[in-house]
Amino acid sequence: MDSYYPMPSEVSSANVPEIPDLPAGMALMLQRRSTRAFLPNAVPDALLEQLLLTARQAPSGGNLQPGQLIAVRGKMREQLTAALLQDVESHVPECEDYAYFPRPMPMQLRKRQVASAQALYGALGVARDDRAGREAQFARNYRFFDAPVALVVTIDAHYGPGGYMDLGMMLYGLQLAAAAMGLGSCAIGALASYPATVRRVLGLPESRHIVCGLALGWADEAAPVNQTLTSRAPITEWFETLE
Repeated sequence: MDSYYPMPSEVSSANVPEIPDLPAGMALMLQRRSTRAFLPNAVPDALLEQLLLTARQAPSGGNLQPGQLIAVRGKMREQLTAALLQDVESHVPECEDYAYFPRPMPMQLRKRQVASAQALYGALGVARDDRAGREAQFARNYRFFDAPVALVVTIDAHYGPGGYMDLGMMLYGLQLAAAAMGLGSCAIGALASYPATVRRVLGLPESRHIVCGLALGWADEAAPVNQTLTSRAPITEWFETLE
């Protein structure tokens, strides 16, 4: 996973035709975006539990419901962040549990990745040649962007691609449920770059693959980073009708 580009999980209304009287659910999906700056206000445990239970209603092949989520708090969260930042500073790569990006990256996809990075760092006012500024922002992934809720997402190693698909739908459901309650969230793919470290700190077995992290809390609407907007590919690039 490239260390200088964000996980492509932002949503904007670009390329979406206007629909009069848009249903609330569709409007919510168009308004949701990745949040990378949070207020310190705590998220009540009861609310978090309700969000998780709602997200688990996502479709699941055979109703297997793959994936486990771990909330890291207090000293455990501090230890995890410290260990991950040490890994980043040492520049020693780990073997990831799964490949998030295609290798090699096709040029068309690379252009989207670069545009996403430009949107993020442009909102922050970080220049293209400001390597230190980019590295500092990327390191915030491992602090879960200082969100009040920090989740580590894992999956049993025996699952194939279908399990990841089901887990992805559940995670999107969690982010939409959070947005419906006025919360912001951000999936953190960078966490998957150091799976051995995450397992060591959290005391997890090798059979628990590290999928991503998830930051969740009340968005700091005034933060420039939360003004990041990305576009979506036109429908002609990924949809067709055959008769």
